[in-house]
Amino acid sequence: MRRAMWMAFLVMTLALGQAVSAQSPAPAGARTVIVSTTTSTQDSGLLDVLVPLFEQQTGYSVKTISVGTGQALALAARGEADVTLAHAPAVEKKYVAEGKMHNRRLVMYNDFLLIGPESGPAKIRGDKHVVAALKKIAEAGARFVSRGDKSGTHVLEQSLWKTAGVTPAAPWYIESGPGMGATLGIANDRQAYTLSDRATLLAFSRRVDLKPMVEGDRLLLNIYSVMEVNPANGPRVNTAGGKAFADFMLAPETQAVIKAFGVDKYGQPLFVPIAGKKDEDF
Repeated sequence: MRRAMWMAFLVMTLALGQAVSAQSPAPAGARTVIVSTTTSTQDSGLLDVLVPLFEQQTGYSVKTISVGTGQALALAARGEADVTLAHAPAVEKKYVAEGKMHNRRLVMYNDFLLIGPESGPAKIRGDKHVVAALKKIAEAGARFVSRGDKSGTHVLEQSLWKTAGVTPAAPWYIESGPGMGATLGIANDRQAYTLSDRATLLAFSRRVDLKPMVEGDRLLLNIYSVMEVNPANGPRVNTAGGKAFADFMLAPETQAVIKAFGVDKYGQPLFVPIAGKKDEDF
């Protein structure tokens, strides 16, 4: 008799547990989207505008991890992010080819600038070709601050030095590591040259005195892409949330916000929207 009563109690408990489970809301993590992104999207202030719009439209809560592109992609590859916004096409394509990321789509572009102090020890101001300018910096032994962090900016810088046939080294070559904003601060303090995306330089224009030395070279084009994370990368990947954020970045309304961002404050947009474009278009 007692055994029968216990069995009945167990059945009722299991049934109640299943009913409660069926009525429970989805785990909190399912409504959180983790975006791993380059520091320039954060330092420029763009994400401060876009993230609240996405949250209002979708009900998702966003957590951004702002690091160099190399780190942003590595986080996604370990399943520690749901979507990635980056600007190192060659590295991005490698992750897509390996199956760690997918559905890579172009979002926007701006450009890089080779910047430096007004004094211009390497005499490169106004040069049209960035590779030739870097050779002059090396020949003059003029200070140059590198991000040194495998970010999109650092990857481009390394490729430019390689094209120039230069292996940069101390004492004139300094690695900063902490991100674009901090790198600008170090370069400004040391009165050194560095490579910066235009958006971050404009955003920091009141904090640093460094000026554009070389701009307009096609090698300095800076393209940003959004990529969704393969759910096989880890059990916590929010696939639906990551796709929602990626789709949001390409939506016409979002692209219009990107197009206007910075105009009121700097007299020019910090980014140019390019949803629907392909790499071969550039």
